[in-house]
Amino acid sequence: MMGTRFGSLLALHACLSVLRPTYAAELRAVIYDQDSKPLPNAVVVATPEEGRVPAATPAVEVLDQIDKEFVPYVKPVRAGSYVKFPNKDDIRHHVYSFSAAKKFELPLYSGTPAQPMLFDKPGIVKIGCNIHDWMIGYIYVAETPYFGKSTAEGRVDLDALPAGRYRVRVWHPLMQESEDATIQRVELQDQGAAVVEWKLKLKPEFRPRRTPLPGEPGYR
Repeated sequence: MMGTRFGSLLALHACLSVLRPTYAAELRAVIYDQDSKPLPNAVVVATPEEGRVPAATPAVEVLDQIDKEFVPYVKPVRAGSYVKFPNKDDIRHHVYSFSAAKKFELPLYSGTPAQPMLFDKPGIVKIGCNIHDWMIGYIYVAETPYFGKSTAEGRVDLDALPAGRYRVRVWHPLMQESEDATIQRVELQDQGAAVVEWKLKLKPEFRPRRTPLPGEPGYR
């Protein structure tokens, strides 16, 4: 039953993609830290000030567990998406979140859980492993389809947006200011690209260190 449902949802997504109109507006974002160094793993979100946000279409995303780490460290998804949590290590993990946007628990397992998990509430979901304390990751659930994650060069390029006025904001796991404090209003035209920049002050990251098991080399 569930497999049939997911198959139908993906078929619907393919049909809607064909019918989706073509837009030409572009947004170029660059994010730096307080030392003016390019900042990766920042999520940029553009929300239209006028008009309706397109309805969410079903999508299945993946957050891997590789070498006792969540990969990627930050995963932005659209609200209404499903996320798989495959464990590609040769040991079991116990994945959980206590975040308000999504509370869940996947008890000790290896391989891939049978069904993806639905993330239908916008917000930030901090992911952890109950066995390996240093394993931390984030799923950013966006309320709009216009979002992206910064590269190693600190860049996010959003293409094919409808022209109009947008409220554009940025989020990073270590930033000191609130996400709302980063909002910039931007006018996007049918041709050409608008450019926005941020310089974020970051907090130190406190994460338990990977530690070897007693009497064994390497890490848990």
